[in-house]
Amino acid sequence: MYLKYFYDKSLAQASYMIGCQATGEAAVIDPSRNIEEYLQIAREQGFRITGALETHIHADFVSGVTELSRRTGAVIYYSTEGAENGGYEWDKNLPLHGVAHDENIYIGNIKLRVLHTPGHTPEHVSYELTDTAAATRPMGVFTGDFVFVGDVGRPDLLEKSVGVKDSADKGARQMFHSLQQFKAYDDYIQIWPGHGAGSSCGKALGAVPTSTVGYERMHNPAFQPTDEQTFVEFLLDGQSEPPAYFAKMKEINKQAVTPLSEIPAGVEMHGTSDRVAELAEQNHTIIVDTRSASAYALGSISGTLNLPYPDSFAEWMGRLADYESDIYLIAEPHQYEKLRQILTSMGMDRLKGFFAASIPAEAQNLRTYKNETPKEVEERRRNHHIQILDVRYQDEWDHSHVPEAVHVSLQQLPNRTDELSKAQPVAVHCASGKRSSIAASILLNQGFDVINIEGGFMKWQKDQMTTTS
Repeated sequence: MYLKYFYDKSLAQASYMIGCQATGEAAVIDPSRNIEEYLQIAREQGFRITGALETHIHADFVSGVTELSRRTGAVIYYSTEGAENGGYEWDKNLPLHGVAHDENIYIGNIKLRVLHTPGHTPEHVSYELTDTAAATRPMGVFTGDFVFVGDVGRPDLLEKSVGVKDSADKGARQMFHSLQQFKAYDDYIQIWPGHGAGSSCGKALGAVPTSTVGYERMHNPAFQPTDEQTFVEFLLDGQSEPPAYFAKMKEINKQAVTPLSEIPAGVEMHGTSDRVAELAEQNHTIIVDTRSASAYALGSISGTLNLPYPDSFAEWMGRLADYESDIYLIAEPHQYEKLRQILTSMGMDRLKGFFAASIPAEAQNLRTYKNETPKEVEERRRNHHIQILDVRYQDEWDHSHVPEAVHVSLQQLPNRTDELSKAQPVAVHCASGKRSSIAASILLNQGFDVINIEGGFMKWQKDQMTTTS
């Protein structure tokens, strides 16, 4: 048997290839849209990819099952549990095989038993793997977004992202019962999850790629409650606001997506800084400057949004960009291909072009913003010369914040700047400084005089400045 782990760190997304070396057959579980890695490994190992397996309708990346099926002829295996047909709306010209609980799929001598594991979504399935050529007992389970290392899948995305009323509570209760069945596995059973640390599909995912049932039984907080209501309250508490693009991903992944061969790749642009500024003024156009926050603060072109790469580029593209706008990126040329892959992985197919990162330095009328320490900002505020904006999430604000600050989470900021006054500078902060630098670019674009608070709220607390308890 052959088992290969793939990981897209930009989206914290894991996928897996299994292969039967006796028959030369292989399958990929939860493939990403950019399938070249799978094809390369299959060629190197002498495999034919005959299966593309889905655990559920994904919310955070474009599934690659249809791309893989078109390129290789692989059968798409998908859940028919939950809603009718699992909620999918497939192109009937694709080779499809709907699966239900306790059904077996064979990839050569490898047996994959389907387990219906609802909670994260109603249709979610996991795949229990047994290498029948060598064993009669299972080795592990591909858990998708059911069980992670140190966490379990969040059940609130359908309600928060898609608006399915009361589905968060229902999903949490389904998750409780799914876990009770899962705990019956022997300690040695391996867990191969669909995401790692940084994913928004859970609230506390670990950075270790794999685990075992025994280890999670001992250390995973979600495995500890034995009472259903206690578990529901634990699981729903503290879940962050999901990225805006999750709703679009749910829509896209219900059906066959546009083949990558039909998507324009985005070309290198040779215009000037004036051309960048001109494009930024057009409706339904977004210009993203991927340079570091420090470089952007020293000078940026009017109308551009600062999402530093790599940092949390993918996350904040998903939270702030939209699917109706043409996208241009300011970046280093060697980063173009990776940035293109990130956008296609998120279904942002309107990438029009790239401008070199050197272009802002050539501009005449660059905007700037200041970075000041919490003590400097507080001194300004004592003299009534400044307003403080907190762009953290609601749960962070509720825990503690700067008194009299204005709170607007970063994801909502583009549409809520009218809650601020342009008569005074805005000193913006998040927890550490990453989100506030993005906020600074949004505020600049709307005509504010901006100061970024160095070190964010953590530095504010460290310097023993006044906060609410």
